[in-house]
Amino acid sequence: MKIKNIIYKIFRGNWLFFAGLVIIATMFLVAILGYAISPDSSPFANEQILSIAAKPPMFVVNMLTIPKNRPDAKSSFLHTMLFGKESNFTFIPVDSIRLAGDSLIINEYSNDGKDGLLQSKIHVVSVLYAVDNKTPIIEDQNGFYHFRDHTGERGIISSSLVRLHINGRLLKRKTFILGTDRFGRDMLSRLIIGTRVSFSVGFISVFISLLIGIPLGIIAGYYRGIVDSIVSWFVNVVWSIPTLLMVLSITLVLGKGFWQVFLAVGLTMWVEVTRVVRGQVIGLREKEFIEAAKALGFGDLRILFKHILPNTVGPIVIITAGNFASAILMEAGLSFLGIGIQPPVPSWGNMIKDHYAYIILDKPYLAILPGMAIMLLVLAFNFIGSGLRDAFDTRIT
Repeated sequence: MKIKNIIYKIFRGNWLFFAGLVIIATMFLVAILGYAISPDSSPFANEQILSIAAKPPMFVVNMLTIPKNRPDAKSSFLHTMLFGKESNFTFIPVDSIRLAGDSLIINEYSNDGKDGLLQSKIHVVSVLYAVDNKTPIIEDQNGFYHFRDHTGERGIISSSLVRLHINGRLLKRKTFILGTDRFGRDMLSRLIIGTRVSFSVGFISVFISLLIGIPLGIIAGYYRGIVDSIVSWFVNVVWSIPTLLMVLSITLVLGKGFWQVFLAVGLTMWVEVTRVVRGQVIGLREKEFIEAAKALGFGDLRILFKHILPNTVGPIVIITAGNFASAILMEAGLSFLGIGIQPPVPSWGNMIKDHYAYIILDKPYLAILPGMAIMLLVLAFNFIGSGLRDAFDTRIT
């Protein structure tokens, strides 16, 4: 089938294919941008503020930012895009703040909004600079504060300038668009970074399945005989083992972790690829153009890669789309069971695990949001697979 005919059949009124394509493209862009668009750009979006745990969408709070007493966390742009960056500040939700001499009285956030329930006191200079806590801050008779910063360097600033800075820039109103989880982490940020996990497990698992499945399927279907019998026996043995049980076994052997899940899922998906490719090759090897290639003296490698493999692309692309969706579901299931992606890495599966109890409470959205993300992405790949199946089906004109 010509490529232009396939493209025409895909784009001819197939609105479900378009919907799936838009969803996948949007989520893929979100995954690529990652920390650049995430409100919480700390590694794994893991900035925990327990005082504002499990807050609803569009939650707004006044946030006090205090420099940490340590060297600034510096990293390259590429490193930040890939892994995030540790914040140089401590964030404290507050109801109000007030100056009292050389100290700042902080009334921390409370659900009922009453001041004084959670009250803390901090020196005004510590609010503006990452000071050395081992060295006292001294105010001289001229109204200047003397201190040492976290590098040990001496610093001096007037008390009037300190108050000017505090009054002008300390409090910032922060909005949590999708609320916070039970650890006070930004839900939107966790969902954004979780998109990377789902696409990663899909790409790597599918790549592993194709790397194993295509060669085995081609060899078994082309050479037949004892080779086909051995491959078919191995496929049937693996096929007879429940997929979840196989993944659990591989995960327990390889251990829990990020890459282990990718390998475990990929090593269970090659069987379907092998069966499909083998069936296609068995049909193709008897075609006239293959007989002609043999008659012309072409070698097996040329016949396999120049003539047979290109004609199996359609079924491979279709099963790849289906396997991508299956890999996402499998990873989410493993993470929900606690043997997949491990915290603090944000996986949609372990986000549901952390909050499924809230479904029967008053905050079901904490589990529904990652569940909806999984549903949309899997549905989008199913739409893509259906569209490709219709496009490569020669019976549909």
